[in-house]
Amino acid sequence: MRNVLQMKLLGAVVVLGAGILTLAGCKSTPPLTQDQAQAMIQAKYDKQAPVPPAILVNKAGMGQGITAGYWKLTRVYPNRYWADYTLTDEGKKALKLQAGGDVIQWRPESMSDTSYSVIVTPVVANHYRVRDVATPKSEVLPGTDKAMGAQYTEGVDLTGVPQALQDIAHNPGNQLSDKKQADFVLENGTWVLHSTE
Repeated sequence: MRNVLQMKLLGAVVVLGAGILTLAGCKSTPPLTQDQAQAMIQAKYDKQAPVPPAILVNKAGMGQGITAGYWKLTRVYPNRYWADYTLTDEGKKALKLQAGGDVIQWRPESMSDTSYSVIVTPVVANHYRVRDVATPKSEVLPGTDKAMGAQYTEGVDLTGVPQALQDIAHNPGNQLSDKKQADFVLENGTWVLHSTE
């Protein structure tokens, strides 16, 4: 009687052990959180070379640049609305002209032209910053078994850029952020960043 009881107990342990092994073999898909997604996207940006943002300088920005001491008026043309502005030593420390050189050639179409602008870039370059990552959702991605996607905001980082130049960067016409899409795939049981666009 005792042997029969031991055999039943041993059989129950074997069945229970087999069930546990089966459950261990059936791994579920791990979750992908917003924080994990943001960390992977930011890591990609951090591996790339830092980029200075292109800052559009409109008529208001030209005045701000004069006040900040970045450039000074050096020539006015006979039509009274064309002018040349030369970068000061302070300006050369803070920015570069997209057109090169150290003279801003201000050439609006008329005295009332408010859409004319020039582009400058800060001397300081930073990596883009990732923010506002949406909750990752399942998606179909050709060539993959499991994929997830999330929208996020890619933003310019103005850390280290002088405040006056940051103020110019916040004028209308400048785009300091952009909506992007990130795709993730499951590789060997772990989510990895597949692409951003």
